[in-house]
Amino acid sequence: MNDVGLVAIGRNEGERLRRCLTSAGGLGRALVYVDSGSNDGSVELARSLGADVVELDLTKPFTAARARNAGFDRLTANAPGVRYVQFIDGDCELAQEWLSRARNELETRPRAAVVCGRRRERRPGDSIYNRLADLEWDTPIGEAKACGGDAMMRVEAFRDVGGYDPSLIAGEEPELCVRIRRAGWTVHRVDAEMTLHDMAMTRFNQWWRRTARAGHAFAEGAAMHGKPPERHFARETQRIVFWGLALPLLALVLAWPTRGLSLAVLAVIYVLQTVRIYGRHRREGVSPADSRALALFTVVGKFAEAQGALRYWLGRASGRRSRVIEYRDAAAAGAVDGPGS
Repeated sequence: MNDVGLVAIGRNEGERLRRCLTSAGGLGRALVYVDSGSNDGSVELARSLGADVVELDLTKPFTAARARNAGFDRLTANAPGVRYVQFIDGDCELAQEWLSRARNELETRPRAAVVCGRRRERRPGDSIYNRLADLEWDTPIGEAKACGGDAMMRVEAFRDVGGYDPSLIAGEEPELCVRIRRAGWTVHRVDAEMTLHDMAMTRFNQWWRRTARAGHAFAEGAAMHGKPPERHFARETQRIVFWGLALPLLALVLAWPTRGLSLAVLAVIYVLQTVRIYGRHRREGVSPADSRALALFTVVGKFAEAQGALRYWLGRASGRRSRVIEYRDAAAAGAVDGPGS
């Protein structure tokens, strides 16, 4: 399978990067690692593990999209016979049989541009935030609208649509998939283990920043492709506006004339919404504990998403693009990735 190459991206991943590149290396395939300004020895580590390293220009803003494009360009320049590229974030490691399974799927589906499988969290029991991520990645099997940061892509299709939009700080994978499907290609999620992810998230403020980044991605995606027939992230953005902005603002405006009654009504509405979401997950077979967590954090998350969406809208109005929103501390920053990462 010398027609399969790999592109890994990361920044200050430490031991996570070692696991990532070890799982991808030694397979007789071209491997490129793109580094976004690490200061923990990641570049030297990657080279010692046999990766061809691309160091991004520090004078330009980092984005995962920019890093993946740079890796793709280096990979295809050095290995022109590569037909398929496996993208992987530096905090993930590949499942043993994934590359052969993904390549076979692309071989048997001539119009398939992207194939992805199941990403799992390495330690879902370490925190509620890790567990939420593991649940988030358990998505339906079959033809899909989008993929995440880990996916195998057909070189021809990637070139056909011009690759990732390097200006996007989040949501770059679904946006790419919009253009891929628009060009007549398809995206598929298969029932196979793909990668093991190391979220390493232990604090509420980390979860909040990650969720705010998702809100930014939803708002920007809707601005780019939200009109029919695609309506990309349109519903997600409408929910942010209603639950995270309009409803609480209305309650605040009415608080004085209603002597605070509007705030009490607002609290009841959010409680009922939490109960409704809980019931939906239970009907889908999710455990009571996971259903409670999903319901509570979905409702609270609308406020974090609203913060991210406002950041995008204000930046757009002022003509300034947002910088990457990272959820890890500087000492343990992960790969700059999209909302599903």
